Amino acid sequence: MKIQIFGTLKCQDTKKAIRYFKERRILFQFINFAEKGMSRGELHKVAAVTGIDNLIDKEGKEYTRRDLRYLIHNTEEELFNDPLLFKTPIVRNGHKVTVGYMPDVWKGWAENEKTIK
Repeated sequence: MKIQIFGTLKCQDTKKAIRYFKERRILFQFINFAEKGMSRGELHKVAAVTGIDNLIDKEGKEYTRRDLRYLIHNTEEELFNDPLLFKTPIVRNGHKVTVGYMPDVWKGWAENEKTIK
């Protein structure tokens, strides 16, 4: 498995995702949205699986602070320009993607990996 976790260290669900993979000794790469965002190509790949509207955190502080609820905006452009708007954690395993804390899905990935080997 090639796991990538996108999120921020202030997000409790991101912290739980990191802990989930650490406890199971599954290697992962952490991308901190407070430092850098997704490349446009990564954003397109993730959005193709989840849908672009499922990636933006409409309940988050940044969305509220910028009053995006009241503005017409291009979701993809907003996410690309401000990664703090993402719903987190975003966990990628190749072409598979989850948004939010989803340990049952991740467990299935690990079990599937074991049966393939």
